[in-house]
Amino acid sequence: MIDLKDRLLRDEFSLGSWITLGHTSIAEIMAKSGFDWLTIDMEHSVIELNQAQEMIRTIEMNGSVPLVRVGDNDPYLIKRVMDAGSHGVIVPMVNSRQDAERAVGAVQYPPKGFRGVGLARAQQYGFGFEEYKSWLADNSVAIVQIEHIKAIERLEEILSTPGVDGSIIGPYDLSGSLGYPGEFNRPEVLDALQQYEKVSKRLKKAMGFHVVQPDPELTNSYKDKGYTFIAVGLDTLYLGGKCRETIAKSR
Repeated sequence: MIDLKDRLLRDEFSLGSWITLGHTSIAEIMAKSGFDWLTIDMEHSVIELNQAQEMIRTIEMNGSVPLVRVGDNDPYLIKRVMDAGSHGVIVPMVNSRQDAERAVGAVQYPPKGFRGVGLARAQQYGFGFEEYKSWLADNSVAIVQIEHIKAIERLEEILSTPGVDGSIIGPYDLSGSLGYPGEFNRPEVLDALQQYEKVSKRLKKAMGFHVVQPDPELTNSYKDKGYTFIAVGLDTLYLGGKCRETIAKSR
């Protein structure tokens, strides 16, 4: 398993994907495929916490880094998925420094944050708290999702927030915040991405992007632009895409 935090800090490339179907077999298949990290999506899915914990366990056991995209920048939600054993969180709609501080604080124990202490799976059910406390401070990951034009306008203050390890563009919501959902080639959307790239590079912060459609050529184009934290595709698109391709060639 890679050290994802170290890669983010060094701005080294890592490749991940998204899981929206709440079954451990999906997590196992994708983890065994070789993704560096996998994000369990608890914002746009019906995955519940008990399912997420089993998926976290499965991803981890198969050599990939388990992350959770929480449904909201809510310390209660973040605390629970971290206690379940997630190595970090991707937090949606971070639009200000205050939002970023709230996300980081919910991941970390005092004095770095304000997360309450529980003795759950992450802490080996009470038999590994000291080890977990050390791991949390040095290895856990807090990723802010940049998916609104307000976040682009305040990007420097967001990325400069202590404890923010990286960011990832949510292309659909970013384009939607400009009034053009899904129209990624609109000049306004491209200008927002250029601003994101400019500020991220100046601050030497890892740039992330979710290439939603599983397109290797498009993925490599973002890699060539300097994006190093890239998610490509998601479980339903891999499954449905291959089904449609096979049916079309077999009719």
